[in-house]
Amino acid sequence: MSTRVPPMQALRALEAAARTGSLTRAAEALSVTHGAISHQIKALEAIVGVPLIERAGRGIRMTDDGERLATRVRAALADVADAVREVSERNNPRQLRVSVTPSFAARWLLPRLGKFLARHPDIDLDVRSSIGLVDFRRDDTDIAIRHGFGGWPGVHAEHILSDTYFPVCSPRLAPKLPRAPAELARYTLLRSDDEWWKPWFEAVGLDWAEPSRGPIFNDSALMLQAAVEGQGVALARSSLLGNDVRNGLLVRLFDIDVPAPRRYYLVYPPRLAGSPKLALFRAWLEDEIRGEQPVPRVRAPKRRRRS
Repeated sequence: MSTRVPPMQALRALEAAARTGSLTRAAEALSVTHGAISHQIKALEAIVGVPLIERAGRGIRMTDDGERLATRVRAALADVADAVREVSERNNPRQLRVSVTPSFAARWLLPRLGKFLARHPDIDLDVRSSIGLVDFRRDDTDIAIRHGFGGWPGVHAEHILSDTYFPVCSPRLAPKLPRAPAELARYTLLRSDDEWWKPWFEAVGLDWAEPSRGPIFNDSALMLQAAVEGQGVALARSSLLGNDVRNGLLVRLFDIDVPAPRRYYLVYPPRLAGSPKLALFRAWLEDEIRGEQPVPRVRAPKRRRRS
């Protein structure tokens, strides 16, 4: 068996495959292609001289050797990440690395960051946009803001913000905007992954199935931008609207909303529970959330009749 040290990217590929149980998900986690993950693991198998993964139906299964090696690699990567964090903290104690979902970053966090920077000029924020959950032992991240159900193992998750859903559209979408929920049958309904219209339909007394046609987006911010462009009616989350309604870019339709099942959480590892930087960031978040105003229903301006 070869004693040559495997390339770091091959070891990361194996660990990601073992952690996710899928070459495709491992590729997504490492931001590389499926083919690159497969090639790196095959190269690693050539170095160690034994199979590390096996095909299992449409997925993969780690061999005993593969599982043992992945476990050791995971622990080693965690140790390396800890060492990097210690060096970084000593050399740049002002830095606070925040991971946040793309839609929340664009629609809620970034428009408000100027207030935080003005209040705390001694803290250097490093904001990173990511959809996936953070592994604080492996990723170069201090804290995260995540949208979900909470209950993530091994971390502190503090509920910071709840959401409601309601329809919005551009005021120029049509000559006549819908005045009753049933009139939405005439409009294109914009959809976003994991955000469903049916609970809102039920709240307004409509026995309608979940829409299966029309544009669908994997990012709520993209869906709202499509609504601003007049491409259809979106089911908006209150946290992501910003000032689009108050500025007249979007109109809130109807006064009925439904609570969103997922909520926003401030997530961080136990080792940061007493961090002064975390405490300042948390206090600022709480102040911003307390200061939010409800999204009003703003009617589109009436069109003048031609004389």
